[in-house]
Amino acid sequence: MIKKAFSIFYKDWQSELRTRYAVNSLAMFILVTVSVFVFALGEEKVSPQLIAGLFWIGAFFSAMSGLSRIFVTEEERGTTLFLKLVASPSTVYLGKLLFNLILSIGINLFITLLFFFFFDSFIIQQVLLFFAMFLLGSAGIAISSTTIAAIISRASSKGNLFAVLAFPILLPLILILLEITKVCIKGNGLSDGMVELGMLVSYDVIMFTIGLMLFDFIWKD
Repeated sequence: MIKKAFSIFYKDWQSELRTRYAVNSLAMFILVTVSVFVFALGEEKVSPQLIAGLFWIGAFFSAMSGLSRIFVTEEERGTTLFLKLVASPSTVYLGKLLFNLILSIGINLFITLLFFFFFDSFIIQQVLLFFAMFLLGSAGIAISSTTIAAIISRASSKGNLFAVLAFPILLPLILILLEITKVCIKGNGLSDGMVELGMLVSYDVIMFTIGLMLFDFIWKD
């Protein structure tokens, strides 16, 4: 199963390298978003709460614009039936999730680098906590987005429906990430962010379990 899941990931990755649709559109979206933040704030002193909010707003809307097409592309190319014949639902889910995970990490890494470059107040003082939050947060966004993308892949208004479904599901995750990011920027002790980090782990595990259980019904419908 793992080998087939990796094959599905590799197929999507090779397709993305040929077209660069998601990479190019996401890069431009992130650049425009961060540029708007920079020009809007100007020389204003930015608080840890505000910089953390801006960071995850950028990450959230970038995920909305890029991670939703993972199953839509299969519908557009007419390859959905082929995937159903050659791989089990759990294998397809894991392969698609791996692709979205790599894309989510890339999105958040690019946003992080831009924030380091443009905002003097974006200084991470708790590096280990930020690194753990970064990986778990990226995983949470990828897991939720993959499941939602599968649900809306056959809908007529895919983009609007994805945002409607994603907001209530991703909002708790974004709020947890905001709290941990504030701790990392303020330089508080690690203990101040451990409760939120535990909640982050729980969110990822719960969403992954739900997604894996529901995908069999979603994929065969």
